[in-house]
Amino acid sequence: METLKRLYQTYRNKKKSKDFTPFVKKSKRSFWGNVILGLFLLLMAITFFFPVVYMLSQSMKPMNEMFVFPPRIIVQNPTLNNYRDFFNVLANTVVPVTRSLFNSLFVVVVGSIGHIVIASLCAYPLAKYKFPGVGFFNQIIVYSLMFNASVTMIPNFLTIAGLGWLDTQWAIIIPGFASTLGLYLMKNFMEQIPDSLMEAAQIDGAGYVRIHFTIVMPVVKPALVTAFILVFQSFWTNTGDKFIYTEAQKGFAYVVGQLANGKISGVGASYAGISAASAVIMFAVPLVVFLIMQNNVVSTMATSGMKE
Repeated sequence: METLKRLYQTYRNKKKSKDFTPFVKKSKRSFWGNVILGLFLLLMAITFFFPVVYMLSQSMKPMNEMFVFPPRIIVQNPTLNNYRDFFNVLANTVVPVTRSLFNSLFVVVVGSIGHIVIASLCAYPLAKYKFPGVGFFNQIIVYSLMFNASVTMIPNFLTIAGLGWLDTQWAIIIPGFASTLGLYLMKNFMEQIPDSLMEAAQIDGAGYVRIHFTIVMPVVKPALVTAFILVFQSFWTNTGDKFIYTEAQKGFAYVVGQLANGKISGVGASYAGISAASAVIMFAVPLVVFLIMQNNVVSTMATSGMKE
């Protein structure tokens, strides 16, 4: 095991030194080139940040500012009444909101962990072993990224109905296991792992399962975290209304969507404010998860597809 530990530490040190190479490389741009690039990046940052600012401002507008024309971007008299109304209406729904939250948390936790485990187990042989048809499978994974989820809606429905999973959370969880984006990221990341690292583990008596979970998984942690964030957002925003019909089985995203669209009684004239507040709440959860794990995401996007 000492040989394996030395090889693993050497690989980690080499990888870390490469991660900083692009940042210490001397730029060949002129002073004005840097100024133009900085202004362009600032403009892009403002463009992408503007919807977030507008959404937050809209959620804190009182009713007398909500329908002003032309609309004001920045709220003049901010208030939290919209959020108060949002939670008041949720507290009076037929199905307790805690039940909807539990349904969503169950789907998110089980679906995300299951996807990470299955995708990593599939990515490992595709990245590190040569067997008949490996190139074909890799091409299928790439082609699958081009199709929208709505294309497979009817086949998914027929399959889930045939398995008897309609009106259960498994109708959302199981198809999420087959998402190929996380598989694609992890496969590209695993291709960077030197074969000598796994050969040393085999010499020390480690089997395939142990190599995967004790050697490969820690090395590809950035890709795992990135895949987790992407699948987490997918599960969190999935309403499941095409497969789940019982109110007690529906998730938080469905309840919030119905509330935002004014389809829950008791909303009244505060529909627009509650809709804005619900959009902020649904957006805040994936944002917090991303901010906590953003360093791993940046590392994945910076090194994915690079060869040792």
